Amino acid sequence: MNGFLQLFSQYDVLGAFLVNIELTLWSALFSMILGVILVVMRISPISSLRVVAGAYVELFKNLPLTIIMVFMVLGAYAQLKLSFSDTFATNFFWLAVTGLSLYTAAFVCESLRSGINTVPIGQAEAARALGLGFMQSATEIILPQAFRGSVAPLGNTLIALLKNSTVAAAASVSTETSSLMSQMIEFRPDVIIQIFLIFAFGYVILIIPIGMLTTYLSNKLAVRR
Repeated sequence: MNGFLQLFSQYDVLGAFLVNIELTLWSALFSMILGVILVVMRISPISSLRVVAGAYVELFKNLPLTIIMVFMVLGAYAQLKLSFSDTFATNFFWLAVTGLSLYTAAFVCESLRSGINTVPIGQAEAARALGLGFMQSATEIILPQAFRGSVAPLGNTLIALLKNSTVAAAASVSTETSSLMSQMIEFRPDVIIQIFLIFAFGYVILIIPIGMLTTYLSNKLAVRR
């Protein structure tokens, strides 16, 4: 017990988890926006939009997240001079958010597409018969039902995003949990079991409520056919 208390007093463990939560929330917001755009492109009647969205999804689904994060620092920042702030910590934080958002958007798109597949084709045909255009049909009829049908996959994507936020260390975010855990292991190898338990149980505490909430919402919002 003393080992746990010493670690919490010596290191800002709660602050590290807060950084990962912030990374997750911002990335979830931006990846949701981009994911909706991508899924609309994928069901668009314009073939070029379908090809571009499909290529994006396949590319980012099959790229390791670590490569994307390293590119954000060594490519986007160092070579392309992409910068969000003059403060290094803030700049690398938003570079990590950008990388996480670009990566997760592909999975958000696929989750929403699975929800779209649950919408009967007759509803889209009825919308066209009523004179609604593609964007009206997508935003007013198809997507609302798709969101209701994809709560569970979106919840799984959010859980994966929370765990993936630990890869932000590759984007030089030095205050998140994986960076802090490495630092603690380096300087306090005598309590390595306690260090492991702190971070393992920390993520369990964060992830279980998300799973319970998405399960509840999935059952509550399910479209009864």
